[in-house]
Amino acid sequence: MTSTPTDVRLARRLCALRLEKGWSLETLAEMTSISRATLSRIERGESSPTASLMNHLCIAYGLTMSRLLSEVEAEGPDYLRLADQPVWHDRENGFERRSVSPPASQFRGEMIEGRLRGGALIEYHAPPVDGIEQHIWVLGGVLNFSMGQHQWRLEAGECLRFHLSGPTAFHAPDEAGAHYVLVVCR
Repeated sequence: MTSTPTDVRLARRLCALRLEKGWSLETLAEMTSISRATLSRIERGESSPTASLMNHLCIAYGLTMSRLLSEVEAEGPDYLRLADQPVWHDRENGFERRSVSPPASQFRGEMIEGRLRGGALIEYHAPPVDGIEQHIWVLGGVLNFSMGQHQWRLEAGECLRFHLSGPTAFHAPDEAGAHYVLVVCR
């Protein structure tokens, strides 16, 4: 695996969070159902976590994935060129996440560009922060989104607003995949 600067900073931040809590790898493994060996590889930057593993870690730390990833992105200007927007990949599940909004802790809203390859399915067993407001705006392709017992099929140009709760899933059922913007309101 070739580590990107974001992967390296993420590994360091995850290790620091665990140490700040005073948890051993064994304790975190028990809390997240992620093996100690996997956690160790992630914290050493030898392995990049999947979106699902990130969700488990975010729940343990009480952070949204957006907040965690924004903590590893340098505080910067109010204007962020495309080439400077941090990108995180879950290669195993065919997910690419681009932080469109310039990182800034004093703002409450954030835009994230997501791309799922055709057939990709990402499931989260619980939200890292229950009740947070989110919006999904589909730019291209089709995105099936489910939250608890509710399911939506979103096509290009359509937008869904919700308060995050319960298990969720993002699925790109078509070969073309799905391209969307997720707005997170902290």
